[in-house]
Amino acid sequence: MTNIVNVEKLSKNYGAVKAVDDVSFGIPEGICFGLLGPNGAGKTTTIEMMEGITAPSAGRVLFRDKPIGGDFRKKVGIQFQSTALPEFITVRETLALFSSFYAKPRPMEEVIRLCSLEDILERDNQKLSGGQRQRMLLALAIIPKPEMVFLDEPTTGLDPQARRNFWDLIGRIKAEKTTVLLTTHYMDEAQVLCEQIAIMDHGKILEIDTPEALLAKHFEGVLIRLPYDGCCSDALEKFEGIVIRDDVLELQTNKLDKSLKDLLSAHVNLEGLSIHKPNLEDLFIKLTGSSLRT
Repeated sequence: MTNIVNVEKLSKNYGAVKAVDDVSFGIPEGICFGLLGPNGAGKTTTIEMMEGITAPSAGRVLFRDKPIGGDFRKKVGIQFQSTALPEFITVRETLALFSSFYAKPRPMEEVIRLCSLEDILERDNQKLSGGQRQRMLLALAIIPKPEMVFLDEPTTGLDPQARRNFWDLIGRIKAEKTTVLLTTHYMDEAQVLCEQIAIMDHGKILEIDTPEALLAKHFEGVLIRLPYDGCCSDALEKFEGIVIRDDVLELQTNKLDKSLKDLLSAHVNLEGLSIHKPNLEDLFIKLTGSSLRT
């Protein structure tokens, strides 16, 4: 599969602070690629360099094997974490205004349909809900019919229904074979939308692959998790794959029945126990020791 973007040894320094540290990866054309990590991991700085907004301290970004230049911004759409919309004009008027910026914009009817804006066209921008606003911002990003769309935490702060509606919109964009680069703190979102993910922390890429491949690489079986009050520590020393963090005991096992019997034999209180298949948040905690949302 051909990469639409290649990031080569990208770094960004702010004085003595290295926000992005020698990062390299490629994004295959036509997929949704997730860049995941906690606040301060370097995600937004990396994206801003990829968008051509921030100059790198070292390294380069190639779009279709060429350094990003003047034509690049005509071929991509960007939805920032925070964007101010023009006040005192309607959604329809805003779409018309932004369409006028491009020589060959996407037909307005198509933008309206793709982003489900039919019910808010005559509404003032100031009166949009959070979900409506995000639909509107996505519409502005796809007006030039971009080959790639950058979405930086687009569903932060939305209620669950609005988030899922936004996932449907991203699915429509992907169906057009548009490449999507997504950053998010919601791991269910990444697991649903992304064909590949890169996990980033302290300015470095820790892992990169499909969600399924990464989970298979780092986990076997299931995770047992329960509150831990410090008791039975001597008995627990014989257990393999056990981790105690933030007053929570976590045990990775592919022999569930045996592990539960062993915990009972060690007189561990099983009240509050949960069992689940490992997910992306478990993976990030295993790799970094911190929550994805910190």
